[in-house]
Amino acid sequence: MATEESIIRIPPYHYIHVLDQNSNVSRVEIGPKTYIRQDNERVLFAPMRMVTVPPRHYCTVTNPVSRDAQGSVLFDVTGQVRLRHADQEIRLAQDPFPLYPGEVLEKDITPLQVVLPNTALHLKSLLDFEDKDGYKIVAGDEWLFEGPGTYIPRKEVEVVEIIQATVIRQNQALRLRARKECLDRDGKERVTGEEWLVRSVGAYLPAVFEEVLDLVDAVILTEKVCGLGMRKGTLDSAPQYYNVGVGHGEKSFFLQPGERLERGIQDVYVLSEQQGLLLRALQSLEEGEEEEKVSHQAGDRWLIRGPLEYVPSAKVEVVEERQAIPLDENEGIYVQDVKTGRVRAVIGSTYMLTQDEVLWEKELPPGVEELLNKRHDPLADRGKEDTAKTLQPSAPRNKTRVVSYRVPHNAAVQVYDYREKRARVVFGPELVSLGPEEQFTVLSLSAGRPKRPHARRALCLLLGPDFFTDVITIETADHARLQLQLAYNWHFELSDRNDPQEAAKLFSVPDFVGDACKAIASRVRGTVASVTFDDFHKNSARIIRTAVFGFETSEVKGSDGMSLPKPRDQAVFPQNGLVVSSVDVQSVEPVDQRTRDALQRSVQLAIEITTNSQEAAAK
Repeated sequence: MATEESIIRIPPYHYIHVLDQNSNVSRVEIGPKTYIRQDNERVLFAPMRMVTVPPRHYCTVTNPVSRDAQGSVLFDVTGQVRLRHADQEIRLAQDPFPLYPGEVLEKDITPLQVVLPNTALHLKSLLDFEDKDGYKIVAGDEWLFEGPGTYIPRKEVEVVEIIQATVIRQNQALRLRARKECLDRDGKERVTGEEWLVRSVGAYLPAVFEEVLDLVDAVILTEKVCGLGMRKGTLDSAPQYYNVGVGHGEKSFFLQPGERLERGIQDVYVLSEQQGLLLRALQSLEEGEEEEKVSHQAGDRWLIRGPLEYVPSAKVEVVEERQAIPLDENEGIYVQDVKTGRVRAVIGSTYMLTQDEVLWEKELPPGVEELLNKRHDPLADRGKEDTAKTLQPSAPRNKTRVVSYRVPHNAAVQVYDYREKRARVVFGPELVSLGPEEQFTVLSLSAGRPKRPHARRALCLLLGPDFFTDVITIETADHARLQLQLAYNWHFELSDRNDPQEAAKLFSVPDFVGDACKAIASRVRGTVASVTFDDFHKNSARIIRTAVFGFETSEVKGSDGMSLPKPRDQAVFPQNGLVVSSVDVQSVEPVDQRTRDALQRSVQLAIEITTNSQEAAAK
């Protein structure tokens, strides 16, 4: 800041700038001194301390003064100092010095940069110059200043970055890439973009044109592991595959740039007697000893079985490791041949799939799946209402396993083969297993009172003896409506179970319960319609039994020589062999109020007649 004082005392190592207003020239006055300002002079600022650069420091001055060979400052004819405009000068440790008019302290006092061991400065030339050894350096040149040492900066040189050495340990390597054509640390020529590995253990400081990509670990193989490597091909060649580390004993190696482990580090396959490997050829190859060599074309599949140790070659792909499937006498699996598409069931023996076979999943209709999941006893649970929800199995059904069903005693199951277009009937107790194209025949039976169609579904048909109950409404000749609850004992009769046609008759009627109940109800309604209420009330059991069973021709003849009809003791349905052996009238109830009143009066009258007769007999 300018001062108007006439007498200015300048301490040691201080200076001022004085402007001669007549010549418009500035000069430096250095202390210690007492300066008396003239009238035509102006002091530009108060005394300022000189710039002091201590040892191992530097500063940067912009627009420095010009000096001669002896280091003296040069002046022009007017007495103004000569400046090197737009230039810079780096000044190291020296005696304190003033800044001449026009000089600017661009960079303040800064310590010199110390480059540590295993460290380097990446330098780049900004201007052409000659170093202290007389070597000419042009703009754009790059080099390293390696430590340990103290870097003396130059105005022609720029510090790009600080490079740290990379420590390479045992079983490690440093992957480098050349940024331009250069010589590596070993003096080997490298072209732009080339990659290589440095395996020397210790600290490695990359050269100026070397780029560190990463630190890679060695691939270490033990006695029972192997690796498959792949080398990238050029633009006009295919990738090259090769095995590495195949053999016994420990081994370590590095993947070269452009190489990678196609399948990683794998264990050698040690197969037991119940194991196998499904292999596929990637290229044409030959396997086996000289006398037993087998040729495989690309795409071929084959299976090898244990016990053995197997190391896959580079031309072979391991598709999967297969295990023999143990099967009990009543267990099985579905197997499909991928070449022919044919599916078969393998039951009762341990089996390993061949190279052309896969496990096949058998789908079942939703109704059959539901019945199998219920796990109801067809015999013990036959009278329970089918209102409970289907229990979800703890684990889903393995669709590749043979579907089996336990047929209970005195029951039958029909299985239909859609390939052969024929059905077979299995009588219990037996375990029935479905073939690949077989399905269960599902029975949809009537149930309830009165009978409702499709109320119960079942896989097996019980052969009886058993009973079912039905409620029917009848009307007599005098229009009295009654509701009957009847119970029928039934069973199936077969002349020969080994006859397929005879056995198939059992399933000829899908709903034998509903069919029998409808037929019997029709007979009862027809018979009762021809008798009066009083007659039916007195002889209901005989009338219903006669209606259900009917008559047959008797050998006894009447007075007119005609054969007398004889009541039957059972009703037979020939289409499926169902036999109804007895009828139980469990209840007879009037439907309308008029009939109920008439029945009550009849009962009261009968009671009164009986009472009167007993009283008369007592007198």
